[in-house]
Amino acid sequence: MRKKFFIYGFLLFLVVAAIYHYSESGRGFLLLIIIPILLIIGVYNTIQTKHAILRNFPVLGYFRYLFEMIAPEIQQYFIERSTDGKPFSRNQRSLVYQRAKNIDSSSPFGTQLNLNHDSYEGIKHSIFPAKVNEELPRVLVGGKDCKQPYLASLLNISAMSFGSLSENAVRALNIGAQKGKFYQNTGEGGLTEFHLAGGGDVTWQIGTGYFGCRDANGNFDGEKFKEKALLPNVKMIEIKLSQGAKPGHGGVLPASKNTEQIAKIRGVQPHTTILSPPSHSAFSDAKGLVHFVARLRDLSEGKPIGFKLCIGSTKEFEDICHEMISEDCFPDFITIDGAEGGTGAAPLEFADGVGMPFEPALIFVNKTLISLNIRDKMRVIGSGKIISGYSILHAVALGADMCNSARGFMFSLGCIQALRCHNNECPTGVATQNKMLMKGLVVTDKSDRVYHFHKNTLHSANELLAAAGKTRFSDVDINIFMRGDEFTNLSELYFPDNLTSVTKR
Repeated sequence: MRKKFFIYGFLLFLVVAAIYHYSESGRGFLLLIIIPILLIIGVYNTIQTKHAILRNFPVLGYFRYLFEMIAPEIQQYFIERSTDGKPFSRNQRSLVYQRAKNIDSSSPFGTQLNLNHDSYEGIKHSIFPAKVNEELPRVLVGGKDCKQPYLASLLNISAMSFGSLSENAVRALNIGAQKGKFYQNTGEGGLTEFHLAGGGDVTWQIGTGYFGCRDANGNFDGEKFKEKALLPNVKMIEIKLSQGAKPGHGGVLPASKNTEQIAKIRGVQPHTTILSPPSHSAFSDAKGLVHFVARLRDLSEGKPIGFKLCIGSTKEFEDICHEMISEDCFPDFITIDGAEGGTGAAPLEFADGVGMPFEPALIFVNKTLISLNIRDKMRVIGSGKIISGYSILHAVALGADMCNSARGFMFSLGCIQALRCHNNECPTGVATQNKMLMKGLVVTDKSDRVYHFHKNTLHSANELLAAAGKTRFSDVDINIFMRGDEFTNLSELYFPDNLTSVTKR
């Protein structure tokens, strides 16, 4: 191809030069400029050693990189159907957009899903539905050692750091949380002025990097922690052990998003990739974790303290539970994150192949706590692709007392699932530190959408609860759901008891 490129390119240049020379109107002048430039680019690409495609196809090879760059857009706008799209389908995203805009979110003409399949899950509705409760549900968080229990919403904003999200996104989320009286989890990036700007309730997450409460060596600093933990906006504190998208790895903030402002907040060097340690330096085993919970509770003067994890080794979680019983010290809540959880940046191997998915993890944790007779001593928070009233009810049925959502609230801010979170090029200004892109996110407008999404989603959960004949979320269990594999065998012979005379022939 390289030989053909130079032969045809040189011949084309001669033809254009001849046309220009013999033409009185000067035709071909523009091509006379463009073709030599392309030939120069071709010469350079044939001698460069980094890209095999460009060495073999000196100019046409650029189309490969162009199509690779716009592949997500082509997939989303021209290929995927309404029920396709990963991690969230077009229908799921549209549902959030409509509820965030406070417009009609009903769908026409019936379901687009294949219900006659063993993966189908549905609610066993009651012939005698209950009255829909117009009051949005709340859950009291605080065990026997908690001095400042917190009445939380059933649905809250999951952990997303400033750095992963833009300044405008964090502010809009907090203002929306204040309007709707629900909390915003700071993520492990630390408690910042933007989490406090709107006056909304905050759950301060403490990760392995101890951002915002670390000493010069990166270790936990109790005095710095106490200073922020006593702020009135901080309602709960969450110790992050691991997250679903990259359990056992630690947080990742790409260098392109680590601005001087963020570096100052976190106490790190700017414009460098920040990798949080995989594990905590303040403790290294179950006993240490339980003691750290007690220490944070004491430093915060009795605010609810909990921890978040993605289940991996089930024995390790059981060991933590036994240590709680032995020390008679229990967290006020445990947040369960599924392996399908979202993140701004993670190694593909960790995102695809590490950790337990949300549903089995939630079932395991709930049953373990019940079997040890300690389920009533703490709240369980479910965090894993919570995006609708149905997903809330489903999580509650599996054992959650309340739910956190990250990507649901990102969609309410205008996220279009462009998959640009990791390279600082989020086109909607949600997950970027690019000031120009950030300006596209208008805080006053998006905070209203955050509020409406929360309100309308919980109202949907109330409607589903009533449809199941229940009046309280505490009455919900897995028995209100049916699975497709309960009746798929009927597809072999529809209603075989009624067709015995036919099958005997």
